[in-house]
Amino acid sequence: MKIIKQLAFGILLLIAYTTNAQLSVNVNIGTAPSWGPSGYSNVDYYYLPDVQAYYDIRASQFIYFGNNRWVRSRYLPRQYRNYDLYSGYKVVLNNYHGRRPYANFKNHRRDYRVGYRGHHQKNIGYRRVEQRYAKKPAYSRNNKYQDNRRYADNKRYSKKSKSHHENKGRKRD
Repeated sequence: MKIIKQLAFGILLLIAYTTNAQLSVNVNIGTAPSWGPSGYSNVDYYYLPDVQAYYDIRASQFIYFGNNRWVRSRYLPRQYRNYDLYSGYKVVLNNYHGRRPYANFKNHRRDYRVGYRGHHQKNIGYRRVEQRYAKKPAYSRNNKYQDNRRYADNKRYSKKSKSHHENKGRKRD
């Protein structure tokens, strides 16, 4: 009887352990983006001075002022669609954990003007470079044309070629 109780207790512990393991699955919602500055784990918002917008890390959304109201979006506004988030400076808002970081927008805009650069920031991840832009083809007719165009802008070359063409048409004495 004692062995059956120990076996039942062991099975019960095994079930409790597997249930606990299943409940501790980690979901990566609200993790910092790869373009975010490294070294900040307990932060909710970044302020991007160049575009005068915020980034909500938990919701993975940008917050910017548009159409006379604060807008939350997965993307930056159209005028900043080519903005490079990896090289742009991010101000880490350590002291704010509410839902409206733009409540301090006047202070943020005053303290961190467009073009503001504080200390050097290292990004969490790396920018992915697409292969089609990373490598130039070894040879193509267009490259040859571009190489020839560069000489056409050279004045000495163009004078030489003019005199060469003029002399080619004349007969030598």
